[in-house]
Amino acid sequence: RELLPPWLVIVAGLTGIVLLCVSTKDVPNAFGVFQYGVVLDAGPSRTILFIYQWTTTKANKTGVITECSSCVVQGPGISNYSDSPQKVGKSLDTCLNWAQKMIPTEQHSQTPLYLGATTSTRQLNLSHPTFSDDLLAALTVALKSTPFDFQGAQILSSLNKEAFNWIAVNYVLENFFKYDWRGHLVPSGKGMAGVLSMGGTSTQLTSREEGNQVPKEGVSLQLYGRTHNVYTHHCPCHGTDQLRRRLLSMLIQ
Repeated sequence: RELLPPWLVIVAGLTGIVLLCVSTKDVPNAFGVFQYGVVLDAGPSRTILFIYQWTTTKANKTGVITECSSCVVQGPGISNYSDSPQKVGKSLDTCLNWAQKMIPTEQHSQTPLYLGATTSTRQLNLSHPTFSDDLLAALTVALKSTPFDFQGAQILSSLNKEAFNWIAVNYVLENFFKYDWRGHLVPSGKGMAGVLSMGGTSTQLTSREEGNQVPKEGVSLQLYGRTHNVYTHHCPCHGTDQLRRRLLSMLIQ
């Protein structure tokens, strides 16, 4: 299979978080056509706020969502505030205020808000758990002060992060469902794609496993009326940093 173009993966964002965490709560659609959800993707180098929207239309009890806009938080990733956690909430103000303008005021209290922190914060939690706890506590205070329905701020495990990547890619590729010529949602009939995720220090290969038993290094997902047992194989020391060093070594030789 061909590699996915970078823009496709970027557009996917944290679709998996919305499908599994945010949109599982049915919000009465009393104020208009769309419902909204806000997800903060707190990565190693920066944080991005995504706004998602959906209608009451569902495909086998799972929401059908689209990313409608995003805002890049100015400054470094949240783990860089470990020595001054009181500043981390302030860094989000611009994007949170922007989100309040983008989403209709009457729907603020019914808009779920979720923050997922990834690799660098997870590493900080392993080396200095007190620092990461202070960061999450400061973020919780800041996000609870918004008019949105705060759902939580947590560090995503490596398994969950890769599962979210797998969901996002297959969702964008319309492997879960598709629209027929009448505009109705129908099963796609296509197989599920595997996802190769290359980080700086390691590479992960995530794919769907056949059978009913959940793999040891995997998670079980309920999506669109089906159970998906998703397995992640980790390849430490095979990240982009190592590949770059090998290439430089070869060039020098």
